[in-house]
Amino acid sequence: MPYQNILVAVDLGATTEAVVQRAASLAGQNSALLHVLHVIEPLAITYGGDIPMDFSAIQEEIQEQAKDQLDRLCAELAVPETNRHLVTGRPESEIPTQAKALNSDLIVVGSHARWGLALLLGSTTDGVMHGADCDVLAVKVDADP
Repeated sequence: MPYQNILVAVDLGATTEAVVQRAASLAGQNSALLHVLHVIEPLAITYGGDIPMDFSAIQEEIQEQAKDQLDRLCAELAVPETNRHLVTGRPESEIPTQAKALNSDLIVVGSHARWGLALLLGSTTDGVMHGADCDVLAVKVDADP
C-alpha cells in the first residue's frame, strides 16, 4: 500500500536539503501529501534551566528566523502553508505527536552517524523511531569519510 501522508522533520541545518528531497521524491512517487515540520527546542530545555535569565525575546527571534527558513524551504517545494508546521518542544517527542495528529503514515528524518557520548545518550532519530505509530525512514545524511 503506498504512503498517503508523509511528514518530513527537518532541523533547517546543512543536511535539510537531502532529507527534504528524499521525502518530496517519495511523496511524488506515491501521490502523497507532504507535510514539513521543524521543532524548536525551548532555550530553557537546551540550557537545562540553569541560567537565571529571561529568554523570551531570544526565543521569539529564533521562532521568527525558523519560520522564515521553513517558509523559504517550503516555497521551493510548493508545500502549501497548511502543510508547514513549526512547534516548540523536544523533537523526539514532538515529531511522533505531530505525525499522529496529521495521520501520517510515514515520518522522514535525517540520521547522523553517532559515536562517543552521543551513542550512549541516543539520538532524535532513535526517539522518533521508538515513539512513532507509523513507519520511519531515516535518511543517512553524513558524507562518507
